[in-house]
Amino acid sequence: MLAYILGVALFALGICVSVALHEAGHMVTAKAFGMKVRRYFIGFGPTAFSFRRGETEYGLKWIPLGGFCDIAGMTALDEVTPTEAPKAMWRFKVWKRTVVLAAGSITHFILGFIVLYLMAATMGLPNLMGTPEIASVSSCVQDARTDEQYRNPDCTPGAPAPARNAGIQPGDVIVSVAGESTPTYSDVVDEIQPRSGPTPMEVRRDGEIVQLTVDVAKVERPVVDPQDPSGPRQIVETGSIGVTFPRTFDYGPVAAIGGAASFTGEMFVQTWQRLLEFPERIPAVVESIFGEERDPNTPMSVVGASRIGGEAVEHGLWTLFLLLLASLNFFIGVFNLLPLLPLDGGHIAVTWYEKVRDWLRRLRGKAAGGPVDYTKLSAVTMVLVFIGGAVVLLTVTADIVNPIRITQ
Repeated sequence: MLAYILGVALFALGICVSVALHEAGHMVTAKAFGMKVRRYFIGFGPTAFSFRRGETEYGLKWIPLGGFCDIAGMTALDEVTPTEAPKAMWRFKVWKRTVVLAAGSITHFILGFIVLYLMAATMGLPNLMGTPEIASVSSCVQDARTDEQYRNPDCTPGAPAPARNAGIQPGDVIVSVAGESTPTYSDVVDEIQPRSGPTPMEVRRDGEIVQLTVDVAKVERPVVDPQDPSGPRQIVETGSIGVTFPRTFDYGPVAAIGGAASFTGEMFVQTWQRLLEFPERIPAVVESIFGEERDPNTPMSVVGASRIGGEAVEHGLWTLFLLLLASLNFFIGVFNLLPLLPLDGGHIAVTWYEKVRDWLRRLRGKAAGGPVDYTKLSAVTMVLVFIGGAVVLLTVTADIVNPIRITQ
């Protein structure tokens, strides 16, 4: 229980640090361009303490969740004093304002990359996409009626070695089995298990496609009964070729840079897919509140993520803990750039709308238009805030009454 509490606290601390650095990203870039930063505070609620350095007040609120960076004149409608006016944000070039507004999300991306780099250099990165790259080739395949026999095969004379005899080598990537594309190792397993005898396969080796014929062997294996996961294993006959696939990829300190960069790209793709699927998964969240089984692919709140972080530490799954922390940073960073107010992406969209609008007006010989009236956008903004608040309330409720849990 103590480990679980520690894990929850560590994950919550990681989120707090991420948010604080998000706001610091806005502050540092704004100051670098010469904008006036009035206040930089971590947390919300009553002020615990604060101090002033230069023209900026720094402080900590009693509830250390969230934070804010108060930049003078974020829009032309914001009130500024005569001394602040020359440093008002709206007076600066569009690209500078864009950098400041995007700096928070960029900070999340940098944090996520750092977490992934440290994982790559120390504990390796999980095979997130299930790449069917051969990790090892077995000296034989044969019946294994227990897990122990499967993990420690004692090859009998004459036992078949399909992959080795066919010339498959560690590092090969299986791209097709019997003409069926196999983008993941799960696809390879699904294609091989029902087969036996000579089977054509294609592998990618050093960038070239190699055609092979593998004599798939039929062997007995113990499998979990899906109707009774805790019961005795069933013995089934299945196809096997005698290869293993990497669950993690290990890197040195230098190679870890490329590994983390590639993994970051994969996580961006998955984050975008999750965002696109977000609306259609909300009904499942509502159903889980009223007793339906919680789908592990449904959205979760910071509360749910912290609970999983606690369970990960409790089970010693530090890879999962760090991967969850990195993925949360990527999600927040991408979500915050959506062109919706009051998100930073919404402010960026308005800024560039003004830029493009004035450019088009100049082409027609007209004077530049005035700044966008944010008061006219307030109704849309309030609707989005209401929807966002409702989603947060739903996910927090689901994470309390029917949380997603780690299954081992």
